[in-house]
Amino acid sequence: MSQPIGSPANIVVVGDALIDELRDATGSRDFVGGAALNVAVGLAVLGHRPTLVAMVGDDAPGDEIRSFLAEHGVDLVASPSPHGTSRAVSDRTDGEPRYEFNEAAQRRALRFDEATLDAFDEADLVVVSCFPFDDEAQYRALVDAIARPAERVVVDGNPRSGMMHDRARFLDNFLDFASRSLVAKIGDDDAELLLDAPLSEFVDRILAVGDPAVLATAGRDGAAVHHRGSAVRAGIVPLDGPVIDTMGGGDATLAAITHEIATAGVPSTDAEWQAALEHAMRIAAATVRAEGALLRVPPEA
Repeated sequence: MSQPIGSPANIVVVGDALIDELRDATGSRDFVGGAALNVAVGLAVLGHRPTLVAMVGDDAPGDEIRSFLAEHGVDLVASPSPHGTSRAVSDRTDGEPRYEFNEAAQRRALRFDEATLDAFDEADLVVVSCFPFDDEAQYRALVDAIARPAERVVVDGNPRSGMMHDRARFLDNFLDFASRSLVAKIGDDDAELLLDAPLSEFVDRILAVGDPAVLATAGRDGAAVHHRGSAVRAGIVPLDGPVIDTMGGGDATLAAITHEIATAGVPSTDAEWQAALEHAMRIAAATVRAEGALLRVPPEA
């Protein structure tokens, strides 16, 4: 995809949708979330009409997810969930957050039916986030479902220890899919979980098997984009107000980079990637200054 494809773009996001239950010293609060859902809603905030492909239960939490997506202008192609809607509990009452996932999240499965395949075929861009790469059957179905991935696929592995059953298989299939893709996002926490190694080693592993642009995020150390033997970097953006919740920062960064590609085409120079990355980091900085993972846009943007 060397030419701009216009705005709003037809973007399909495939992955997870769930209820995030946040527990801390003040009590417990629920938010509609999931990495893929956060990206899809973020793209809607940025002016697109995305479609989310995700597993959603036929229950009250599922109805809450459907209403939230409709409110934000995101279409849903839902896979059925016999175990109800996925739930992630983030317990922050004692230092570092601990995460627990219910049975539905641990046994997540997507149905690659006609509606899903049609959505992929019609999409200008396909974003894959928090997909069960360690499920061989689902992974092969995903590969078979998406034509021309090197021209239009953006992938974020987003591994979660509480949902992952086979780390080695997850890593192998993610690397294989990243090698086929246009952009691959990884984080320092992904490198620790999948490789027990620094982020730089994960970047090298991806670049050794393919030629995607690699978006590497490192929390308070900022982010970088590695492309065609070059790299650009951007630090954390200081905005007014304290950091409230970092839960959606990475998803906001991915949504912003996808938005840049959708509206202006794929960056081809260091200067273009630098501008796209700095814009994404400003959006991430605004997002983490509010509770929950809903993408926020700085007023000056």
